[in-house]
Amino acid sequence: MATLSSTPIPGARGNLPPPGLLAAGTGNRTARLDKLKAQPRKPGEASFFFYDAHFKNEAVKILPGEYFVDNEDLLVMTTLGSCIAACLWDRQAKVGGMNHFMLPEGTGESGRYGTYAMELLINEMMKRGASRLTMEAKIFGGGAVISGMNTINVGERNTKFVTDFLATERIPIVSKDVLDIYPRKVCFLPFSGKAMVKRLAPTNAEALVAQDRVAAQRAAPASTGGGSVDLF
Repeated sequence: MATLSSTPIPGARGNLPPPGLLAAGTGNRTARLDKLKAQPRKPGEASFFFYDAHFKNEAVKILPGEYFVDNEDLLVMTTLGSCIAACLWDRQAKVGGMNHFMLPEGTGESGRYGTYAMELLINEMMKRGASRLTMEAKIFGGGAVISGMNTINVGERNTKFVTDFLATERIPIVSKDVLDIYPRKVCFLPFSGKAMVKRLAPTNAEALVAQDRVAAQRAAPASTGGGSVDLF
């Protein structure tokens, strides 16, 4: 997998520290990962914790339909095709979080759908002391990574949804990297609000294309026979 770029996105809060500056000693690192893995997780909360060798820091990977909120600079990471990741940060409470949703709306309470994913993220941040009045957002994804799927416009619909939702909630979007044709890898630091994005080569995105085909099938009218598909 490609590593993150050292160039911040427009509006992002500076570069990440050089590799090694985030990390504590090996013993502390192991203890922190063990503690994170041992903690009970809420439904939809990301649980894949690991040590990121590039940034030399503990990290958590968010899969489609998941979210994660924290008040430390644990690396929160995900990879996107037509999906959207919203990174919210409260500049006063120093609390941040990320979600990863596949479609604007759908049936049932699922983090795969934008409305539920956004409310879930906001509510979990408020439980950590954040306020809607002091939140700001960075949004990523919505790429048209599947050739020939432009009529369904999943990425465009996702992008419009999250933009409209945040406008309604009066949460300003301070930076974004959305639409176009690229898959993206995103890294977010919830204490400092820093975000990094790497545009990936479309030819190296087979797994994301498969994921987005499922999303496209679910977004299509019922007459297309898309059916019900569960991911992960």
